[in-house]
Amino acid sequence: MRLRVIDLDGSLPRQEPLRRHIEAGNSTCIDAVGLAAQLRIVASRSALRSLVDRFKSAAGGEGTTVTFYGSGDFHHLTAALVATLDEPLTIVHFDNHPDWVRFPATTNCGAWVNRALELPHVHKVVTIGPCSADLVRPEWQFANLDAVRDGRIALYPWRHPPSRVWGRYGRTRCYRQEGGYLRWRNLADEDWSDFLHELVETIPTRAVWLTIDKDVLGHGEAVTNWDQGELTLNHLVTAIERLAAERRIIGGDVCGDWSKPRFSDPFRAALAYFDHPPRLRPQMEDLHVNAQTNAALIDCFMRVLP
Repeated sequence: MRLRVIDLDGSLPRQEPLRRHIEAGNSTCIDAVGLAAQLRIVASRSALRSLVDRFKSAAGGEGTTVTFYGSGDFHHLTAALVATLDEPLTIVHFDNHPDWVRFPATTNCGAWVNRALELPHVHKVVTIGPCSADLVRPEWQFANLDAVRDGRIALYPWRHPPSRVWGRYGRTRCYRQEGGYLRWRNLADEDWSDFLHELVETIPTRAVWLTIDKDVLGHGEAVTNWDQGELTLNHLVTAIERLAAERRIIGGDVCGDWSKPRFSDPFRAALAYFDHPPRLRPQMEDLHVNAQTNAALIDCFMRVLP
């Protein structure tokens, strides 16, 4: 298994254990700080092309690559990473947010799932863990509920009340519609092992890409730029182990480390201001939990990936 760090916001290169892996030559580190202002929240096409060129030129060696790249403000890099592949795959997505917005059709952290589904080799995206307000009135937020109805997106909230809708979306494994509401399965109320068995059985491809935004975890296990969910690190690690045992994990990425948002234009700054929760100013000791969680994830990946 190979580690790769994309340094966009300074949150990772000095963080243990990533620093040790970089210094020991066990992880590549791509300097992309100069591109961050044009990639944060919404990616400009030129900045995204430049970044893709950098991680393509840094590719090499054998083994599955797992990429860490800082704040969840950059989660749309998942679509760019997956676009470099051509094998049929399913994306398994752990996040407190569904990232399924259809409008505007840009490469941004709230819409990257749709960019991924535009790739011919991506058969399905399975999103696990949302508790966020994105599900309150999803149509008002341009959610791609058609893809959920058609089975290209499977969404399993950790805990969320029914969603108010006006369209007709029928029934899937994820929800049942009763009148104007989608009543979601709440994984918090289910046996996790039973759910993972069902999850594996419903993945349509042998290859799986894992993407993890640590805002899916509670505040005791991550400090992020976004509102956070309730999934536990133990649940997450168990899911990775199960997926690695029964499917072939072709690659993965991890985001969700807190960093101070910096922008060179008012457009992205305004988006961050309205989308982020009330201003969080964590101290260095608060951020240590991110290092602990990243260390646990790296240990898990090294144990289960080739």
